[in-house]
Amino acid sequence: MAKLPVSPEKLITRFGPHLNFAPQEGYPGRDEPDATVKTHCCFCGMQCGIQLLVKNNKVVGFEPWMEFPFNQGRLCPKGVQRYLQDNHPDRLLEPVERVEGEGFKPVSWDHALNRVTTEIKRIQAANGKDAFAVLSGVSLTNEKSYLMGKFARVAIKTANLDYNGRLCMVSAGAGNKKAFGLDRSSNNYEDLEHAEVIIVTGANVSETFPTLTHWIWRARDNGAKLIVIDPRVIPLARTADLHLPVKPGTDSALYGAMLKYLADHDMLDHDFINNHTSGFEDTLAAVQDYTLEWAETVTGIEKEKIRQAAELWGSAKTSFLLHARGIEHHSKGVENVLGCINLVLATGRIGRPYCGYGTITGQGNGQGGREHGHKCDQLPGNRDITNPEHRKYIAEVWGIPEPELPQKGLTAWELIEAIHRGEVKGLLSICFNPLVSLPNNNYVREALEKLEFYVCIDFFLSETARHADLVLAGSLHEEEDGTVTTAEGRVVRIRKAVSPPGNARTDTSIILDLAARLGEADKFSYENSEAIFNELRIASKGGTADYYGITYKKVEDNMGVFWPCPSEDHPGTPRLWEDKKFATPDGKAHFNPVKFREPAEVTDSEYPIVLTTGRVVSQYLSGTQTRRIGKLVGLMPEPLLEIHPELAQRYNIRQRETVRVSTRRGTGDFAANIVETIRKDTVFIPYHWPGRKSANQLTIGTLDPVSKIPEFKVCACRLEPLGVFTQPGETNAFDSI
Repeated sequence: MAKLPVSPEKLITRFGPHLNFAPQEGYPGRDEPDATVKTHCCFCGMQCGIQLLVKNNKVVGFEPWMEFPFNQGRLCPKGVQRYLQDNHPDRLLEPVERVEGEGFKPVSWDHALNRVTTEIKRIQAANGKDAFAVLSGVSLTNEKSYLMGKFARVAIKTANLDYNGRLCMVSAGAGNKKAFGLDRSSNNYEDLEHAEVIIVTGANVSETFPTLTHWIWRARDNGAKLIVIDPRVIPLARTADLHLPVKPGTDSALYGAMLKYLADHDMLDHDFINNHTSGFEDTLAAVQDYTLEWAETVTGIEKEKIRQAAELWGSAKTSFLLHARGIEHHSKGVENVLGCINLVLATGRIGRPYCGYGTITGQGNGQGGREHGHKCDQLPGNRDITNPEHRKYIAEVWGIPEPELPQKGLTAWELIEAIHRGEVKGLLSICFNPLVSLPNNNYVREALEKLEFYVCIDFFLSETARHADLVLAGSLHEEEDGTVTTAEGRVVRIRKAVSPPGNARTDTSIILDLAARLGEADKFSYENSEAIFNELRIASKGGTADYYGITYKKVEDNMGVFWPCPSEDHPGTPRLWEDKKFATPDGKAHFNPVKFREPAEVTDSEYPIVLTTGRVVSQYLSGTQTRRIGKLVGLMPEPLLEIHPELAQRYNIRQRETVRVSTRRGTGDFAANIVETIRKDTVFIPYHWPGRKSANQLTIGTLDPVSKIPEFKVCACRLEPLGVFTQPGETNAFDSI
């Protein structure tokens, strides 16, 4: 029988009386904290330095950390408000168990953990090891990312482990590995300041990475030219020298046409191409027919603007290209990434001062979390799980025979499909809210209801956790020591500021306890987070993501260390490729031919409008944390449908009218926000909300064949005005349930 989620009413009437929710109380002497703890923001890959103020084991405020080199005290609205989640009344303070018909009730840790281990053993005995799966997340520290990979493969012994970075950086990672043999942004962001030309494509920097905007503005102050490529006139585009409003799903056509223009007008670095790259002739042949006229027809961008962009890029002496999910969330995301890299390589502007290429990580540890082994095809150090030598090395570090190390498993979306097929019967998740963040989430909901057993580790009861049999009360970012790796590749320290409240436990202690109950205590006997990191250092040694020379003390002394750092006397590597020796087998950077192809779903008479999705400044990912911070909710209480005035007029849609948006997967109702800052054939919905307000009930689950990332950024939809109006700020408390 399908397990239904616990309703909002039962959360209030049944859950509340049984649980010891965190009290809402004042803090005497708030202006006199017991401690000021230097750490980092829990949101986005910038990992801005911040100081948390602690009073009576509670985080009660913050102060800027002016000395941290990246943000120099600057914070975005989320960073300023982040501390307000710590004492939220929704905080889980003990493990809870589903009682059908009654909601969740508290249970002891011993009961909860015994049940988890019993269910894992039962399901695997009946259906095989891989019938129990693990989904992890990259807002976890490096230590916990490493621990989850080892736990899934050594304690649970399943191949079916993946992570929510599958929805974030995997297209960038795959493209980086193909071109450079290593997956990291090439430079620290201070190099932006002296770049003559900056291209930002598929990255709404001002809203999703606001503190990075500072370095772009510094470049503008120094005379840099800024090119922004996006279907919307995002805030950064308003001050750009050139805005290219690309039609969603046509990015690779644009990059290909720019490359052909560079070649036709001899704006190439022939010395760099001849001596330090391979594959250029085939790559150029793939775009030989990509005229400016053709590109205008495909992308919807005026050919004169494409020419201007190519000339600005081609004539610069220094440059930087940045991209994020806007070009990666596609069924051809890897091809889009390679198209960008081809422009960088063709002009030879990489591996030297003020010349770089960067893939901006969206999640808190999007960089480090994709390096150390909780990805279905990966082992620590960014090693390949199918490579015999890589497997042998990690098996020795973990103290297991190599044949016992599971092979490559299924990706996150493929796991959902495997649940539907009855191949995966049990699931443990941590730091992942797939019911909001995966595409076609009605299909995801059906999968959760089919599971025989589901256990979730979280600090709030997320939308996904409401479908769980057990929810284990875990820890916030500031409740454990650890490290994370910023979007620049800088490993920084997360310092424990407070202990978990009530009877909640740290994520690490939960995983170590489960490993012991599964009979693997000897392989999980760490005294603290630093001990886990020291094992991670050994496991990463010799890999492309080499942390061996990084220690907690070294990080503390230098406010971060850039990897690769192969020995303790190595200073770290803020700028890659200065020696022009790339991490590929032949030591050269590789061009990769890219031929334009259509997205998985194109518009037609039934679904004539392009739908794209993204973020807003006040929310983070699936909103589990930020939708509980009142001031952030106040900035945008609900998602709005951005639509151009001409398109709105065509459908007789008025401002703030509720519009039903339908795709082949579902429907959702959103208030219209009529703006001139979007293409006339495209609508935009932010994706941070669940349920009836979820953009991802509309999106498509088609995957990139290489990275297996879903195509969030383009699908076909139709619009229907409903004649109901809302005012800004109006929302129903349970509209999003």
